Amino acid sequence: MDRRLGPAPPHRRPKPKPQSCPDWDSDGVDRISGLPDHLIEEILRRLRCARSAARISLLSRRWRHLGLLWRGYPELSFRGVEAEALPAALAQVARPELSLLDIDTHPMTSFKVAGIASLLRTAARLAPVELVVSAKLNEVLGRSIPFELQLPCFHRAKSITLELKYYNLNLRVTGGEFPVLERLFLVNCDVRISDLISRAPRLRSLQASHDQLALYTGYIMVHSTTLEELLLDRWDLFGGIDIVAPALKTFTLSADMVSNQSRITLTTATVEHLSWTCIFRTNQLIHGVWSLSNLKLKNEQDAYVLSLCLNDIIDTHTMEQPRNLQEIVQLPIVSVLELDLDKWRREVHVYGPLLLNLLGMEMFADIKRLKLVYSRHVDVKLDKACPSNCTCGQPQNWRSQSISLMALEVVEIEDFIGKGDEVDFLKLLFRSAPMMKRVTVKPCSHAVPSFRACKEICNIFREHPSVKCYSYDSYGKKVLYPHSTYAARCRGR
Repeated sequence: MDRRLGPAPPHRRPKPKPQSCPDWDSDGVDRISGLPDHLIEEILRRLRCARSAARISLLSRRWRHLGLLWRGYPELSFRGVEAEALPAALAQVARPELSLLDIDTHPMTSFKVAGIASLLRTAARLAPVELVVSAKLNEVLGRSIPFELQLPCFHRAKSITLELKYYNLNLRVTGGEFPVLERLFLVNCDVRISDLISRAPRLRSLQASHDQLALYTGYIMVHSTTLEELLLDRWDLFGGIDIVAPALKTFTLSADMVSNQSRITLTTATVEHLSWTCIFRTNQLIHGVWSLSNLKLKNEQDAYVLSLCLNDIIDTHTMEQPRNLQEIVQLPIVSVLELDLDKWRREVHVYGPLLLNLLGMEMFADIKRLKLVYSRHVDVKLDKACPSNCTCGQPQNWRSQSISLMALEVVEIEDFIGKGDEVDFLKLLFRSAPMMKRVTVKPCSHAVPSFRACKEICNIFREHPSVKCYSYDSYGKKVLYPHSTYAARCRGR
C-alpha cells in the first residue's frame, strides 16, 4: 500500500435491516381506512397544502373521497405546483372566501406577465384575508420599457405578499380600495406608492424591495397617518423621496440616486429604528470642489446620526452650480455628524469653508458630536497646493468667522497633518463651541507634523483647560495631549 494514502478505512458492519412490525402495511391490508372520518378530516385540514392533500387521497380508498375536502377549506396552500396546473387547481376551490391563499410555484416553472395577471384576478375572486404569491417570470429581460401588471383590489385582504423572481414590473393599482389592508410586501414590483397608500387607509407596514437595482423614474411620496413600518430596499431613483408619516416607527432605505436634482425629505416624529443608505451616482456639488457621493442616516438612543461622504473627484468646470445640502436632503435635527472627505486629486483643498457652511445649517443646530475623517488616496509626497483663487477657500474671511454650536461637546479629527487651514479650523471650533468637553486629534500616519504646527496645536489645547484634549503617542496609543507626539515634538524629542 502507498503510505501516502494513509491507513485503510476501518471495516464497517452493514446496518441491520429493521425487523418487521405487525403494524406496518407489509401485508397489503388498508388499515388507514379504519380511521374515523373526523380524524381524517382533521389531518387533511392541518396539512393546509392542497397538493399534499391530493397526494394523500391516493393512500386509501376512503381517503380518495375525503381528500377532495381541501376544496372547501378556508386556508389553502399551493406549493410546488406547476404553472400550467395552477388555474385548474384554483378552479376547484369551492369556498367563495378564503382566510389564506398561499401560492409558491415550482422553481422550475415560470409565468408570463399575462399569466400572473390572470392568477391575481382569480385570487381576488377568492377574497383571501391573507394572500401570498411567489412566482418566477420568463419574459425577455433587458426590455427598455418594463412590463406592466395590474393589481386588482382585494377587499378582505389584511396582508398581501407579492414576490416576482428575476424581473421587475411596473405595478398598477386598478379602481377600488384595499379597505382593511395592513401589511404589503412587494419584491421586484415598482409601484406608485402614493396611489397605493391613498387606497389603503389602514396600511401599517409597507416593504418593497428588489433582487437587483432597477430604475424607477417616479417620485416616492409617502404621506400616511397610519404607516408604522416602511422598508424600501435597492431602489434606483431618478426622482426623489418625500416621507411624511408621524406614526412611523421603523424606516429602512437603500437607494441609488441617479439624478443631480434628487431630493430627500423626512418629516416624522423620532423613529425607533432607522437605517438609510443613499448613493449618489451623479456626484452632487456641495461647496467649492467637494461633492456628495454617499449619505447614511441612523438613530442611536433617540438621536439622529448622519454620515456624509464627500470627494474631490469631479472637475468643477463640468459641474452645474453647487447645491445647498438642505436642497438635497431635509431631515429632522441631527445630533451626530460624521464627515468623510475623500481626497483623490493631488491638489490639497481647504475644508474649513465647507464645514462652516454645513454646520451653520438648521439641521445641525443642536449637534453634539462631530467626527471628521480626511481620507487620502494620493501619496502625501505628491501633494501640491491648489490655485490661490480656488473655490474651496471661499469665503476668504472664513478664518475670522464663527458659528453657534452651543450643544457641541465632542470632536474627533482623523488624518490631521497640521497645515495652516487645519489649525485655523480647529481654532474656529473652539471659538464656536463654548460647551466643548472633549477633543481628539489623530495625526496623519504618512506625514510628520512641523515644529510650528505642533506648537500651535499644543497652544490651542493649553488655552482651553476645561476641555479634555487627546492625541496619540509614538506607539499609536490615545493619550492626553501632554503625552502626545505633538508635545514631544515641541520639547525637541
